[in-house]
Amino acid sequence: MSKSKKPNILLIMPDQMRADCLSLEKHPVLKTPNIDAIGKGGTHFSNAYSTCPSCIAARRSLLTGLYPSTHGIVGYKEGIPLETPTVTQYLKDAGYSTVITGRYMHQSPAEEPYGFEKRILGSTYIRTDDYAKYLEKETPALGGIAGIGISCNGREARAWPEKEEHHPTNWTIRQAKNMIRESDEEKPLFLVTSFYAPHPPLFPPARFMEKFMNEDLPKPAIGNWEVPPALEEYKDDFDASRVDLRGVKYKSTLAGYFALNAQIDEAMPDLINDFKEKSIAAGRSWLIVFTSDHGEMLGDHFLFRKCEPYDGSTRIPLLIQGSADLELTAANRCETPVCLEDILPTLLDFAGISLPDHIDGKSLVGILKGEETQVRDILHCEHAVTYSEAQAFHMLTDGIMKYIWRPVLGSEQLFNLKEDPNELLDLKLNSKWDNELTKWRNLMIKKLEDRPEGFSDGKKLISHCEYKAVMPK
Repeated sequence: MSKSKKPNILLIMPDQMRADCLSLEKHPVLKTPNIDAIGKGGTHFSNAYSTCPSCIAARRSLLTGLYPSTHGIVGYKEGIPLETPTVTQYLKDAGYSTVITGRYMHQSPAEEPYGFEKRILGSTYIRTDDYAKYLEKETPALGGIAGIGISCNGREARAWPEKEEHHPTNWTIRQAKNMIRESDEEKPLFLVTSFYAPHPPLFPPARFMEKFMNEDLPKPAIGNWEVPPALEEYKDDFDASRVDLRGVKYKSTLAGYFALNAQIDEAMPDLINDFKEKSIAAGRSWLIVFTSDHGEMLGDHFLFRKCEPYDGSTRIPLLIQGSADLELTAANRCETPVCLEDILPTLLDFAGISLPDHIDGKSLVGILKGEETQVRDILHCEHAVTYSEAQAFHMLTDGIMKYIWRPVLGSEQLFNLKEDPNELLDLKLNSKWDNELTKWRNLMIKKLEDRPEGFSDGKKLISHCEYKAVMPK
């Protein structure tokens, strides 16, 4: 295989997938051998994070290689134009065929391709995308996705009512395989296979749902600081993010979520084998990246959805594997903090494209080759007010310790992730950790001292600042 050719690149991206939903991470019930194989054949980044864990900001960071505070979207906000060059555009300009199938990248304006030459789009809520048109044609009696009657942000789960071939995950895989087959061997391929699952609606095929309903499923992680929310706080809001969900309702939510992950794993060999075979036939190297935009709290600390600093929300899967001629280390586990912003410089590095000076992300090629062990000491994550003022956060982690500051409330938390990976024990409540807490607070003071919101004056953190999803200019 010629090393002079740019490698084909396959980016596989579920939506809202927790990092621990892999048997590679010793999940108690979810088996993901096919996804695991990517990490086992390459590198599993066990402390990969979404620096702003909701869809728009996270995907903007992936596309641009910029931290949220650099590209300006630090929370959930629709309608803000993306005017920065994207990884797709860089690759296209370097001669790549650029294709996305499935869930779009959730940027504004939606009709802008952001460097993708072909877009075959499928969601579970956009009534006019390619998948919606397909479903109307193939299952007219269903009445479209809305006919299933479950929320695309809620906790209710029920089995997919149609043939599996019509499920959005199966459809997305078929479109990706078609694009691989039709791709021009004379040009390198950048293919994004983007799933809406395991993001709600939680409607896996029945065989997956039944499997997990018959399993003894894990209990939620409930921290030592938490108090259950009262029923009155959420009884009239089916999409509420803070809920004390119990019994069969909670089990069905878990089963639906785990089942969607298992369905994706089962579909991987068809996609990956086609991609590898096409690359080999073209005499090209190949690179596979598996990641997600953010996680899902899934009842931990009485929370659902995302936008939180805890690992269920912020920590994401990141697995990277390459063909033998790329000389990447196999069975490599990297515990240094990395993030979505690192994907752009990594892909440009493999494609032989010079990295623009303004990029925040770091190339992971040195780690992938076993030549480096880390690309940064500490990672900063954040999210502005979305569900409530209490939810907004700034977070720092080195992969061992995690410090959280809630800028509207002024509250703090400290966790030892090595000793307490489920974040059950808030060390802020233990005076023995006061010195460590002070150390991390000072790091946050320094990190935020130039922010226009006024979070820090360089000497102390300042709470009760207005914290909006778009950075003030």
